[in-house]
Amino acid sequence: MAMAVSRTVQDGGQLVVEAGTGTGKTYAYLVPVLLSGQRALVSTATKALQDQLFSRDIPRLVEVLGLPVRVALLKGRSNYLCLHRMEQARHSPESAQPGAQKALAKIETWAQSTRTGDMAELTGLDERSSLWPLVTSTRDNCLGTTCPRYRACHVNLARKEAMASDVVVINHHLFFADLSVRESGVAELLPTVRVTVFDEAHQLNEIGVNFLGKQLSTVQLHELVRDVLAAGLQLARGLVDWQALSAGLEKAARDWRLAAGMHRGSVRLRWSDQHPEGVEPSEWDAAFQAVTQALAHLLNGLDMVSELAPDFQRLGDRTRELLQRAALFADTPNPEGVRWAEVSAQLRLMESPLDIAQAFSALTRPVSLAPPRDADSGTALGPDVDHDSLEALMAADPRHAGGEAMAGPAGGVGQRAWIFTSATLGDEPSLRWFTEPCGLSSAEVMQVDSPFDYAQQAALYVPPHLPRPGDPAHARQVAALVLEALAILGGRTLVLTTTLNTMRSIGEQLQAQCQGSVEVLVQGQSPKRRLMERFREGGGLGDAQGRTGCVLVASASFWEGFDVPGDALQLVVIDKLPFPPPGDPLFEARSQRITQQGKSAFADHALPEAAVSLKQGAGRLIRSESDRGILVVCDNRLSTMSYGRRLVRGLPAMRRLEDHAAFLDALRQLTTTANPPSA
Repeated sequence: MAMAVSRTVQDGGQLVVEAGTGTGKTYAYLVPVLLSGQRALVSTATKALQDQLFSRDIPRLVEVLGLPVRVALLKGRSNYLCLHRMEQARHSPESAQPGAQKALAKIETWAQSTRTGDMAELTGLDERSSLWPLVTSTRDNCLGTTCPRYRACHVNLARKEAMASDVVVINHHLFFADLSVRESGVAELLPTVRVTVFDEAHQLNEIGVNFLGKQLSTVQLHELVRDVLAAGLQLARGLVDWQALSAGLEKAARDWRLAAGMHRGSVRLRWSDQHPEGVEPSEWDAAFQAVTQALAHLLNGLDMVSELAPDFQRLGDRTRELLQRAALFADTPNPEGVRWAEVSAQLRLMESPLDIAQAFSALTRPVSLAPPRDADSGTALGPDVDHDSLEALMAADPRHAGGEAMAGPAGGVGQRAWIFTSATLGDEPSLRWFTEPCGLSSAEVMQVDSPFDYAQQAALYVPPHLPRPGDPAHARQVAALVLEALAILGGRTLVLTTTLNTMRSIGEQLQAQCQGSVEVLVQGQSPKRRLMERFREGGGLGDAQGRTGCVLVASASFWEGFDVPGDALQLVVIDKLPFPPPGDPLFEARSQRITQQGKSAFADHALPEAAVSLKQGAGRLIRSESDRGILVVCDNRLSTMSYGRRLVRGLPAMRRLEDHAAFLDALRQLTTTANPPSA
């Protein structure tokens, strides 16, 4: 892998690498990139890996290699303290809440000593705190160059540091947010970079689709109300009836959410015509019209005081932008994309492309294929290319030092290098699941197998006696199997479910049956970080410190990125094959497009999606060369259906347990030859 990355960095082009668990893929791309001396951008899907690269992996390699490399970390603006908003925070209604003044005092004290303004430095303040948005900024409420604290702005200082660095570590959310609105400094950075690496690349398409689409939500409306009220009462009290205008918009937003109907949990409503499916058209239209009118009244009030402070000009711009979005969603959907309404406690309207292929193929094409440069700016542009488009952004920019080098011929040192890697990028050697929606049809593709001996370290069991997943008794039977395993292991078990309802059902049954013998952790009942910390502490039968063992029942985010090396995890139970939900509008629209292309929506879309998700869930089990464990998939379609063989081929080559007796015997073997937990 390192040799392939080195070759791509030297020659340019696109490289896609699926690197199995334990290959050391992080070092395999970092070492060649650092040794090349080229400016590089490294992007991750999660802030956790972003921080790990910046704080641990890159400094360790820079020291060992003895390289004079300058590294910067760049996050989204809401991760940095906003000095202007902090000064206004004491006047906001939220600051009157119990404990708020004390917390603000702590932030103000920290603000005097911090160099970066990164809110992660501030212990004791959670991202979900109501104070967080009061002392940070977003693209919507940032005043830009008109801000009185612009020169001392931590976001701008972080961008300047990134522009002066050799390696910049960002995340995919920031990458796409910037490409869609040119907001966070990445747009200025990209033309100067020769090498771009996407780690955790399997999430690129879904993250990109969200950011390249358009949205309108009740959250945006409530945030606008909060900011208008704070600015109005502080800077223009008595000139406009801010309370009435804000209350009008807040009521309209609430009524609009109610017009979407009552649903349990979070649901996506199809939207192929004038209205989302399942809503009462006249109620929806009346509520949506009320939102538009409330925004228009608010805009009139803001225009009356727009000259008093830059805050009101920015609030006016936000309101106009929301009115434009409302007009978009009042019209019929774009046939080239997909539209849906996401209903939970809040309401969010989304219209997005089906994938990022078009945007990304323009982004990653060789520079030498770019059309002639614009006479004024020197930027390579096509005849109909917007100056703010992805093509314009990525064309070599002669204003930066890297511009001339990057304008070199294809295949030479001048062509940009794009490297995409993850432990899971598909279920077949071509990795089409990843390359097609990302527009990487010409990329070099390679797979690097895990060095782990899965046949010795792991076993796969598909219980033949369980009812089919659609059976009402299925969740109860899965819980019974887990209880049987817990009686032997005393914990060390992760249960992954495909739906929140199943997660709650199994969690409740385990909590009722275990009654203190094993600690039952259920996602949503404690913060995610606390659940992960407790699970990694281990415990159970034979534990040297006598700790109670635990079982974690989880869904969604625990299927990937949750690493537990050592004996704290020895059994992973998956309730059923993770096929995409059939009613999801985005999945349906992609399936329809595949059918229109003459392909099978099941074999070419649903099955690869399930294979990748299953592979990610199974990947939680073996995280080091000394780990041992069992994967249980409680869905006999894996054994009885013809497509089950394809799904099994996508998994690591574990030995098979043919019956329940063999499964119980394998569990007992785990308890007799336990390894000490990894450091």
